[in-house]
Amino acid sequence: MEDVTNQPFRRIAKRIADPGLMFTEFVSAMAVHYAAEKTAKKMRIHPEERPLGIQIFGGDPEIMAETARHAEEMGADILDINMGCWVPKVCRTGSGAALLKDPDIATNIVASVVKAANIPVTVKVRAGWDYSLFAAPDLAKRFEDCGIQAITLHARYAKQGFDGMADWELIGRLKQSVSIPVIGNGDIKEPDDARTMMRETGCDAVMVGRAAISNPWKLRDIRMALTGAGVGSPPTLKERVDTALEHIRLMIELEEREDLGTGGPTPELRACRALRGQIPLYIKGVQGAPGIRAKLSVCSSYDEYAEVLGTVLAENY
Repeated sequence: MEDVTNQPFRRIAKRIADPGLMFTEFVSAMAVHYAAEKTAKKMRIHPEERPLGIQIFGGDPEIMAETARHAEEMGADILDINMGCWVPKVCRTGSGAALLKDPDIATNIVASVVKAANIPVTVKVRAGWDYSLFAAPDLAKRFEDCGIQAITLHARYAKQGFDGMADWELIGRLKQSVSIPVIGNGDIKEPDDARTMMRETGCDAVMVGRAAISNPWKLRDIRMALTGAGVGSPPTLKERVDTALEHIRLMIELEEREDLGTGGPTPELRACRALRGQIPLYIKGVQGAPGIRAKLSVCSSYDEYAEVLGTVLAENY
C-alpha cells in the first residue's frame, strides 16, 4: 500500500468507514535511521485517524529497535512489523518477506522491537517464501513467545506476489497454532468475503488492502456487514468527486505543513503529482473513464483536477 495509505486518505477513510484500526504506509527502518525527510512525513499522525499503527520494515534488529522507539515517540498506538512485502527491492535488503527464509533473524528482530517498545507490537507475514514450506505457524509461535499481541497472515506465499487466489485455509491453520489474535488478509473484496473468511477460518479480524484504494465506501460496507448493520448506499458520482477533491486538498495542506522552503516543486505540485495514481480510481466505472483517467494522470494543480472532475459531473448528471 505504498503511496496509497497516506495521511489524507486515512483521514477520509476514518470519516467515511470508521475502521477499527488503520496503518501507515510501511516505513523503512534504515530510512528512519538516516533521518530521511520523506519517511518522517509518512510517520506524521493526525488526531482524527486514531487508533493508528505505524508499520516498519528492516533486516537489522538494532536498527529496527531504534525505529520502534522513534515510532512510539511519533505517537503510534501500535507498531507493526512487515514480513509480508515480496517486492524485490525490499527483499534484496533482507527485509519484508525475505525474513520468512530466516526464522532466527526474524525472531531476533521481533524480540528486539518488543523489548524496545512500550506499545503493542504486531507482525504481518505471508504464508512462507514459496510453496515448499508453510512457515507462518512456526514463526507465529516464536513471535508469540517474544510477546507480540497479534499476527496478520496474507494467505499467499511471497513468490506468488498477488497471483492466484489467497488460500484462506492457511489462515484457519494458523489460528489453530497460536493463542494470540489472528488477522486474515487476502482477496477480501466485498462484505461477503469478510464474513466468509471469519466464518471459515475462525480469524479474529480481517485486513483490507487493495480493495480500499480510493474506495473508502468499501471499507464502510465491510465494517457494517461484520457488525450486523447491513450495507450502506453506494456513493453517488458527486460524492466520489467531492471526496477526490477533498483528498487533493488534504494532501496539499500536508505538503504545505511539511514544506522546508528549500526550493524545488511547490507543495501543491508535489501533492498533485503524488496523487496521479490514486485520484483516477475515484471515477472507476464512469462512462469514458479511460480518457478521463488519462487527463487526471497529468494534472499538476488543484484547479486542473477540479476542472477535469467538474466536467465528469457535468457530462454524467
